[in-house]
Amino acid sequence: MKVTEYFKKAKDQTLISFEVLPPLKGGGMQAIFDTLDPLMEFKPPFIDVTYHREEFEYKRQESGYYEKTAIRKRPGTVGICAAIMHRYGVDAVPHLICGGFTKEDTENALIDLHFLNINNVLAIRGDARKFDGRFIAEEGGHEYALDLVKQIADMNRGKYLDSDIENASKTDFCIGIAGYPEKHFEAPNMEIDLQFLKAKVDAGADYIVTQMFFDNQSYFNFVDRCRALGINIPIVPGLKPITKKYQLSSIPRHFYINLPEALAKELMNAKTVEAYREIGIEWCIEQSKGLKAKGVPCLHYYTMGDSATFRRIAEAVY
Repeated sequence: MKVTEYFKKAKDQTLISFEVLPPLKGGGMQAIFDTLDPLMEFKPPFIDVTYHREEFEYKRQESGYYEKTAIRKRPGTVGICAAIMHRYGVDAVPHLICGGFTKEDTENALIDLHFLNINNVLAIRGDARKFDGRFIAEEGGHEYALDLVKQIADMNRGKYLDSDIENASKTDFCIGIAGYPEKHFEAPNMEIDLQFLKAKVDAGADYIVTQMFFDNQSYFNFVDRCRALGINIPIVPGLKPITKKYQLSSIPRHFYINLPEALAKELMNAKTVEAYREIGIEWCIEQSKGLKAKGVPCLHYYTMGDSATFRRIAEAVY
């Protein structure tokens, strides 16, 4: 079933969903099952699985010189989606990214997903590689998520890259995209960022999942501005608690988001690791309750493999 169909079926109820990362290369599916098994009692209708592009590493050779080598550290997104659907009987939502894919690679990946009866995708640009100063598209690939959305929408209409294909099978993907309540860090201002978002919606996107935020008013303001612009598809809040001290500075730096003064003060005054974790979890619980009370379509949690934290949050909210 499509993600948007779950929202319609739920009517005024707030659903729950989780996002998982593929294990590092060499790891196994048990790591994914260990994360999801304790969370499945909350009946998520779908699970997101992230995709990670290749990274560059510099490996020292016998000659003493360093060789630049590309390696994909977290492969297996499509296989993980199939395993999740088989084990739990829920839908899986693979992320599709621009980075590291040509248009042909993207088309072939979509064909594989179509054959597996996976009919939901989250289309995002993805991050720059670690040693690149900016996002660099693959030669023959997409530079922007908008173009990725357009390609998926084309395939839903039976339009493939090879114009000679006749009577092509139409895919039926429900297309999710990312939204930024505090604006994407590369956008010059919020107005322009919202225009980019609307372009993706006009191109065929079906729902939006937001970047994490820690002030619910940021989400509500974002929704209001989207609606005023004519963006009327579901907007799902994405949530993640701060549970470690270093995240007080790393999350704002890496994700370009603000922390409310009250939360920052509480965290800075915490004396122990456990106290720090408690503050973050309780803040996320209150955020979740506030969003649920307003009837958001779904609460989407970025688990990062931490099932214990999200089980506790889900127990308090659901």
